[in-house]
Amino acid sequence: MAAQPWRTGKIIRIENETASTKKFWIEIPELERFDFVPGQFVTLDLPIHDQPNKRWRSYSIASAPDGTNVFELIIVLMEGGLGTTYLFNEAVVGTAFPVRGPQGHFVLTDPITTDIFMVCTGTGIAPFRSMIQHIHHNDIPHKDIYLVYGTRKCQDALYLDEFLDLKHKLPKFHYFPTFSREETVAEGLSIGYVHGVYEQLMKDKTEMPHFYLCGWKDMITEARQRIQDLGVDKKSVHFELYG
Repeated sequence: MAAQPWRTGKIIRIENETASTKKFWIEIPELERFDFVPGQFVTLDLPIHDQPNKRWRSYSIASAPDGTNVFELIIVLMEGGLGTTYLFNEAVVGTAFPVRGPQGHFVLTDPITTDIFMVCTGTGIAPFRSMIQHIHHNDIPHKDIYLVYGTRKCQDALYLDEFLDLKHKLPKFHYFPTFSREETVAEGLSIGYVHGVYEQLMKDKTEMPHFYLCGWKDMITEARQRIQDLGVDKKSVHFELYG
C-alpha cells in the first residue's frame, strides 16, 4: 500500500478532558471526507525541531469515522515532551500543521467472530473508543467485547461517563475501569491493575478470544506473557505500543 501523503490539518476545537489531557479536533480542509479504519493513527509534523523525523508525533484516532473531514485525538501532556508541550502551550484553534495518515494495521477483524478483549492504560484507550463507537453507530454484529481500562486515579479516567453510559446501550459491551492508586471507588469501578481484571474474566471462558492491547511497553510486555499463560495463541494477541 502506498504511503499516505502529507496534508494540511487545522485544529478546529480543543477541550480539556482531565488536568493533563486534552481533546483536539483536526480538520483536513482539502478533503471532503477523511476516511480511516477504527484503530488507525495519524502522524503530525509539528514545528519543534529542524530535523523532520524529530518533529513527527503519532497519535491514534479517538473518534469513529463519520463521513466528515474531521477527526479527534486525545493527548496527554508528557513532562519534557516537545510535541505535547507545543500542543498544550502554543497550539490554538486555527493552528495548522502537516498531517499524514491514516496509517497502521491495529484494526478489528471483519467480521468479528470471537469475543474481544481490549486492554489499555491512559491514552491507549483512543483506538478502542474509535472501534467501539464505530460498532455502536453502525450496528455491526459482534460477540462480547470487554474493555479493560487502567489508570492511577478516577480523576485521570478518559471518557469515563461515556463508557459507563454506553455499557447500558450497546449489547454485549462490558466496561471494566480499574484504578491503581485509589483506596475506595464508586460502584462499578475497581481498584488494581488491568492484568488481574482480564485474568479473572478469562476464568469463565471456554472459547479463546482475541486480545487487543494498547499502551506503554511495560504493560504490553507483561500482558502478552500473562495472556499466553492463559492459553491464548500469540497470533490472537494484537498490540499497539506507545512511546
